[in-house]
Amino acid sequence: MGFENENTFIRMKNTGREKEFHSKYEDALHKVQGLLGKKYPIFINGEEIYTEKFFDVRSPADSEILIGSFSSASKEDVADAIEAASEAFEDWRSTDYRQRAAIVKKAAEIASLRKFELAAAMTLENGKNRYEAMADVDEAIDFMRYYSEQLLLNKGYSTAMGSSGPGEENKSVLNPYGVWGIIAPFNFPLSIACGMSTGAIITGNTAVLKPSSSTPYMSLMLTRIYAEAGLPHGVLNLVTGSGSVIGKGFTEHELVSGMAFTGSREVGVELFRKFNEKRFRPLIAEMGGKNAVIVMESADMDRAAEGTARAAFGFGGQKCSAASRLIVVGDAKSRLMKKLVEYTRKLKIGFPAERETFLGPLINREAVEKYERAVAEAKELGKILVGGERVTEGRMARGHYVTPVIVDNIPPDSRLFREELFLPFLCVTEAANLDEAIEMANSVDYGLTAGIFSEKQEEIEHFFANIEAGVCYANKRAGATTGAMVGAQPFVGWKMSGSTGKGAGGIYYLPQFMREQTRAVFQ
Repeated sequence: MGFENENTFIRMKNTGREKEFHSKYEDALHKVQGLLGKKYPIFINGEEIYTEKFFDVRSPADSEILIGSFSSASKEDVADAIEAASEAFEDWRSTDYRQRAAIVKKAAEIASLRKFELAAAMTLENGKNRYEAMADVDEAIDFMRYYSEQLLLNKGYSTAMGSSGPGEENKSVLNPYGVWGIIAPFNFPLSIACGMSTGAIITGNTAVLKPSSSTPYMSLMLTRIYAEAGLPHGVLNLVTGSGSVIGKGFTEHELVSGMAFTGSREVGVELFRKFNEKRFRPLIAEMGGKNAVIVMESADMDRAAEGTARAAFGFGGQKCSAASRLIVVGDAKSRLMKKLVEYTRKLKIGFPAERETFLGPLINREAVEKYERAVAEAKELGKILVGGERVTEGRMARGHYVTPVIVDNIPPDSRLFREELFLPFLCVTEAANLDEAIEMANSVDYGLTAGIFSEKQEEIEHFFANIEAGVCYANKRAGATTGAMVGAQPFVGWKMSGSTGKGAGGIYYLPQFMREQTRAVFQ
C-alpha cells in the first residue's frame, strides 16, 4: 500500500512518451465524438431511467456539437432516488470497510483504463484543454485511491481509547450519517463530483449526486464506472436537471442526513440555511475564492509572471482557486508587468481539443455577458493592459471565447477587486510593503488560496503566518494559486470559502462524513 498521484501527462512526458500521450488523446477524441449526441438517463437504485422531459447540452467550444439530451429529474424522481439511497444504507453501512475500499479502488482502475476517453469527453463538454482535462480525470482517480488508503490506514476509523479504571474497555468509532445529497460544479466535472461522492460512499453513507446542468455527462460516466466496479444498487444514484428542483428536494427531505456542495457562495449559504432550518445536519461546502498573488521585490520575475498568468487564466479563470488579484510590492511592478503582459499575449486561444490551445471557451453565454460587464466597469475604474474582447474568428464564432484581461490600478475597495468573477480577469494593485500586501489580500470575505513570489525565506514565512487562506503557495511557477494535488496539498477554504476548515484530498476529509460514537464496556 502506498499512494501515488496518477499525473498522466507529466509521467508520460518525463519518460519520453509525450507523443504517445497526444496520439492516445486524439484517438479517444475521435472515438468520443462518435458516441455523443444521444439521450441519457438518470440512475436510481441501479436502474437507468429516461424521464419524460429532457434538456440539451451543447459544447461551449462549438454550439454545433451536441453532447446529448439529458433526462430532467422531477421532484418525484429526486424523492425516489433519496428513498433508494435510504433503503440501501443499512446493508452498505454494515459492509466491511475493506470491501468498500476494494470497490472504490476497482472503480479507480476502471477510470484509469478509460482516462483518455474521459478527458476527451470533458474537453467537449466543458471546454478544458487536453492537459487540464486529463488533470481533472487524474484527480478523480487520485481521490478514489487516496480515500481508499486513508480508510484502510485508519482501520475504518475505529480507535481504542484509554481507560478511566480497571475492567473498562473504551473505543471511539466513526459511523456514517445516512443519505448524502451531492451537488457538483461544471468546472471540475469529474474530479469534484467524484471526490465528494467517494467521500460519502466509502465511509458507509449512500448518496444522490446532482451535477451541474452544463456538465452532466461526466457524472453519468462516474456513476456507470461505480456500477461496473460492483457498487451495490442504491448506494450511488444520479439525478440531472433543474438545480432549484433537486436542491429543494435535498434540503427538504427528512431522509437526507448530510450534503456536500461545491459552487457559489450565494448558493452555498442559502443551502446551508434551508438545510438546517429544522435540525442540525452537516453541510460540507466549498464556495469559491478571490485569490491573491503577492510579488515581492526579491522575486524571480520570469517565474512570477508565468505563475501568475497560469493561475489567473488557466481554464479561463473558471476555477475557485484562480488568481484574480495581483498585489505588487515596491519597485517589483516596473519589472514584472511587462513580462506578465507579454506572457499573457502569447497564450494560445482556440478550440480546446487542439494541441497548442491554452485557453478555450467560457462555459456559456451568461459567462460571456458577465465578462463584458466586468470589462466595461474596468475601463471606468482602471487601465486595461491586455484583453477585453470576444474572439469570433472561424470556428470560435460558434463558442464562448474571450481574451484574458489584465487591468491595472483597480481600487482595492471596488467590486472587481473584492467579488469572485469566475472569469479570465486579473486585477492589479500596489502595496508599499509585505504587511500592507497581506492586509489587502486578507480584506475580502474569501480565504481559499494565495501565493507569493519571493527569494527571501523570512518574507515567505511571514506570508504563511499571516495570510488568511487555506491553500498557500510560494514561488509556484506552474500556477501561483492553483493545482493542489491530492495527498500533498489538501484543498481547504477559510472564511466564506468553506464551511468546515477541512480539505479535500487530505487526512481530515473523510471523518466529516461520519459522526463519533463512544463505546464503553465494563466488566
